[in-house]
Amino acid sequence: FDLLRAFPDMNNNYHAFRVDPFEPNRVWFQTRTVATHTGQLMGKPATGKKLVLPPQAFSLTFNEAGQVTLFNVGYVIDRTVGNTGGLGGAFGFFWATGNPLPFPECQPFRPSLQMRSLSLLQKLLSLLPGKKK
Repeated sequence: FDLLRAFPDMNNNYHAFRVDPFEPNRVWFQTRTVATHTGQLMGKPATGKKLVLPPQAFSLTFNEAGQVTLFNVGYVIDRTVGNTGGLGGAFGFFWATGNPLPFPECQPFRPSLQMRSLSLLQKLLSLLPGKKK
């Protein structure tokens, strides 16, 4: 698959470059990617959909010669941002254009029953008398 052919106007909006204070050979940075689906993706026609991916953290690790030894990509920082179901990297592009990959990691996050129950309990507790809103 070729994401640049499917999304020729892709803008990764790289920003917030910083050296890791605990690993000085690692540089972290973030992205806020936007793109429009105007080309074929996985043999399927373009949808014309404008994608906004969630903010993501990337990192590069360098050896003593300054060569890249590791490139980590796509750690979603806030899955509530954008229109890709909270998915980053290629997973977000596939899901948002109706081409989801068939395994759980490529599906939007769904909180567990326990997490949803805790969230409901928190909301109910906030309704008790004497609680400030």
